[in-house]
Amino acid sequence: MGNLELDFAFEIVAELSAPLDNGPGRHGHRRINPIVGGSVTGPQLNGRVLPGGADYEWVRTDGCSVLQAHYTMEATDGTPIYIRNNGLFIASTEILRRVDEGEAVEDDLYYFRCSPIFEAPEGKHGWLSDRIFVGKGIFKQSHVIIKVFQVL
Repeated sequence: MGNLELDFAFEIVAELSAPLDNGPGRHGHRRINPIVGGSVTGPQLNGRVLPGGADYEWVRTDGCSVLQAHYTMEATDGTPIYIRNNGLFIASTEILRRVDEGEAVEDDLYYFRCSPIFEAPEGKHGWLSDRIFVGKGIFKQSHVIIKVFQVL
């Protein structure tokens, strides 16, 4: 059995508006981060992120953020592609404080990985529904960058 390989597919830049803070609950802290637009660029797909989705963030009591994003992108040919993206954001208390205050933080100071699942209609972009992808996230105050890799 051969080794798995990763092939860079595209980069998603998802623009965010101010989070809706649902506050702490019995299992952690819930924040909803509205996705208001963005872009998709890369060798395998180009397009834009449509407004209307959100990242439903659950900050566990140990500080780890469990991420569940649901949104839609549109390929340059107009094809809508639904994204369901699960991930983890893990950082020290100090790095979390700096990120929450909007400070630029190097992406090697935290762990932000995800596993996006795409639902595309049959046709030119149908292959997205038939592949496994992983991503590396980079968090900025107004947006997140997801570098998406196809598992070969």
